[in-house]
Amino acid sequence: MGNAQKKPHGRGDGGPHSEFNSSHHGHWRSKGASPDKYKVPQEPREKAANGTSKRGSTASVPADQSTGGKETPVEGNAGESVNLDAPCGALPPPLARLKNEGNLLFKNGQFADALEKYSQAIQGYTESGIDSPEDLCTLYSNRAACYLKDGNSHECIQDCTRAVELQSFSLKPILRRAMAYESLERYRKAYVDYKTVLQIDAGVPAAHDGVNRITRLLIEQDGAEWRENLPDIPRVPLSAQQHRREEPPSAEALQARAERKSEVQFTALKQEGNEFVKKGQYQDALGKYTECLKLKPEECAIYTNRALCYLKLERFAEAKQDCDAALRVEPTNKKAFYRRALANKGLKDYLACSSDLQEVLQQDPNVQEAEKELEEVTVLLRQSLADASPAKPRKTVPITEVEGDEETASAPDSGGSHRGEATAINLRPTNAYEFGQALNTARCGGDTAACADLLTSTAPETLPQLLSTQLDGNTIGFVMQSLDSHLLEKDPNLVYRHLNHLHTADRFSVVLMLLEKDERRHMTQLFEHLSAVQSSEFTKNDVQNLANKYI
Repeated sequence: MGNAQKKPHGRGDGGPHSEFNSSHHGHWRSKGASPDKYKVPQEPREKAANGTSKRGSTASVPADQSTGGKETPVEGNAGESVNLDAPCGALPPPLARLKNEGNLLFKNGQFADALEKYSQAIQGYTESGIDSPEDLCTLYSNRAACYLKDGNSHECIQDCTRAVELQSFSLKPILRRAMAYESLERYRKAYVDYKTVLQIDAGVPAAHDGVNRITRLLIEQDGAEWRENLPDIPRVPLSAQQHRREEPPSAEALQARAERKSEVQFTALKQEGNEFVKKGQYQDALGKYTECLKLKPEECAIYTNRALCYLKLERFAEAKQDCDAALRVEPTNKKAFYRRALANKGLKDYLACSSDLQEVLQQDPNVQEAEKELEEVTVLLRQSLADASPAKPRKTVPITEVEGDEETASAPDSGGSHRGEATAINLRPTNAYEFGQALNTARCGGDTAACADLLTSTAPETLPQLLSTQLDGNTIGFVMQSLDSHLLEKDPNLVYRHLNHLHTADRFSVVLMLLEKDERRHMTQLFEHLSAVQSSEFTKNDVQNLANKYI
């Protein structure tokens, strides 16, 4: 190698030689990068050459100066004292001075001048006939750092290779060669050198970053089989590895490591559980989901998945418990409502089943499975109510005639009554029993006008209690028809108040599900007529909100 031609340039900026003297550097510029990006991160400029920068080093300039020599004051950059005559290993004093001068120039950013000093020292080493491979390795490595700074990647690679031939597994020459290979887009060789550096010392950030960058590039370039195209990565002997005392990881690092491990394990268990479900192996899947919940006890999807397994295994109580847990985490989870409905059906709690299915349909009316289940469970609910309430012989109910026109519904009902004469009923019942007697009398006679009169004399807030023993589908339908046929025209505000209280009666939601088609039609018709009324007590929007509790 001949000495590099000396180029003048400013202090710390690399000068024209470092900017434009290499066509390879032009390649870097096209990628929007700078040669400085290839220096070892977290390493100050004065340590960029081959001075030891690891723990235990006393180097303060690029070259290796850990020789124990004493310094004499010479002003360097930022007023630092540098002894240019300090001994350097086995180098004779003139060569040691050349090396120290090169280190100082490199530190000050005068890379071409530093390169010349290192070249003179290499030439002098050859002529002196001394035998110190370690010192020569350092000189080549330092000159390679100058080439790398100036963008001359080919010369950098040659010097690094000479240095490694002199000192096998010397860290900095291999690292600088990796950077030079990367700048030339020779990614496979760069990858091998970066990995070799990490075998020597796993704590070099530049090597970790290089491996990550090049791995992505090789995957893009060679696809999933990129490793097969790599050259062999040499095995670094233990004697060349730098064993550093590792600091114990922090609590945050340990927690993050545990979380990553837990996440990987959770994902694997969930996937295995899903695969078992696809195969119909629900007992095996159940075990996997249970393991998942030990890792993430608040994972809603796992609860609903395990609930499905319980349903398939007809363990309905446990399925319901898992759905309850899922809804505590996500109160509107549609899947949890639907599977809890199926669990309640299995437990023969048809009312709870119906309620969950209605919640599903309210969230999404297009769930056909829920609609079919609701039809089926409605039939089951009616059947269970009928079985629980066997028919009893009807009692004879005496009809009490009340004298005086004021308390007697004397006008025949042309709209709703099926009989030609009015039914005499007690319009002043004092308790639920008397109210039920009067209502039954009107209903048996089909006298909607008499029922309307009864409701007129009844305070709306007392209606739910008075109807508690008479509430069934027929009664609800008859009351709706009476309100619509007679009372709506006379006092729509009273109708609104009655409806506003009626839905609070016990078992109202159950009765509502059991209404026949005609009874629902009467109810819908009443709300349509009520919404058309102009009133100071309620608005059309109020009526719509109230209708949602009925229809």
